[in-house]
Amino acid sequence: MELDTILSMKELNFTLSSDNLDNLENFTTVLKKDMSTIINEALEEYFEKEQKKLLEKNLEDENAMTNLDFNEFWDDVDI
Repeated sequence: MELDTILSMKELNFTLSSDNLDNLENFTTVLKKDMSTIINEALEEYFEKEQKKLLEKNLEDENAMTNLDFNEFWDDVDI
């Protein structure tokens, strides 16, 4: 069984704001796409953006832990 089939069997309840619902209805007409396609495309883009933000934050956190200033680095070095 494909993932799309498995997910389509699960019922989800969620609420859209009236603005989002209006936009969704308008864009289905303008783009000639069904609502599911638009929602899936929007979610894919959202998840990619959030994953990128998380990766960048992890990199920043990692750099913060390993980024010593000049004095911190040289204080314990014996020459």
